Amino acid sequence: MTITLIEMMVLIGLRVAFSELAQTVKNWRLVARATVANYLLVPGLAVVLLMLFDASPMASAGFLVLAVCPGAPYGPPFAGIARADVPGAVGLMVILAGSSAVVSPILLHFLLPSVAGSETPRIELVAMMRALLVTQLLPLVLGLAVRHRHPQLAARLLAPFELASKILNLSVAGLILGTQFQMLMHIQAKGFVGMVLLLAGSLVIGWFAGGPGAASRKTMALTTSLRNVGVGLVIVTGNFAGTPAVTAALVYGIVEVLGSLLVATWLRRARPALGFSRERLEDR
Repeated sequence: MTITLIEMMVLIGLRVAFSELAQTVKNWRLVARATVANYLLVPGLAVVLLMLFDASPMASAGFLVLAVCPGAPYGPPFAGIARADVPGAVGLMVILAGSSAVVSPILLHFLLPSVAGSETPRIELVAMMRALLVTQLLPLVLGLAVRHRHPQLAARLLAPFELASKILNLSVAGLILGTQFQMLMHIQAKGFVGMVLLLAGSLVIGWFAGGPGAASRKTMALTTSLRNVGVGLVIVTGNFAGTPAVTAALVYGIVEVLGSLLVATWLRRARPALGFSRERLEDR
């Protein structure tokens, strides 16, 4: 998982130009709304749902870990599918992925006791932040630096890094599914209902946080619904290995990726229904 996360963060950096990142950072209102949606509202919704569904302590830990980890690398390609603002999605992904190395462990430190109580093993906050800085933020900065200083080298590295990312992600998913299969079979129907509600709530939160414009709303909705599975699995395998927390994080990771993909496809087809088309505006 650690190798996979490092490779994915370098790949994200190789894809992003500083100009794209700077353009998003300048839009401070957008960044502020993304921060509130991803670090306050989605984790808050997750806590409420976990309490309502009375989830077990370790399963709660797995779901909450993903809820506090935004900045998934699937944001930009899904924004492209939905015909949304892809450069904006790229900028938000980098900002959220980079900041989550510090913010996510802090949120987890304070929120985890509210849903898991005393049964959850103690998390070493400083150690987790240090691990994420090394495995997430530094590789991201390295990729950004290569793209900025050596764009031709970055272009040549994209294809092999993308292939390696696919292989590593499939390998990790297969290994975890294989070792956690028995736990996976014990997930009840209400657990899947809770996952769908969390995904739907995240999409709604992101939609309204997107501000004016259908493209901005679609971008924020998908960015907010897609949690960073790579970071989440690094946290749960490092702190809750061999427990239902790993299974919960993996299963919700699959649900939110597939669900967000379906929503992105629907948004692409339903584009005219989200607002007035150009022709209708001209008629008016």
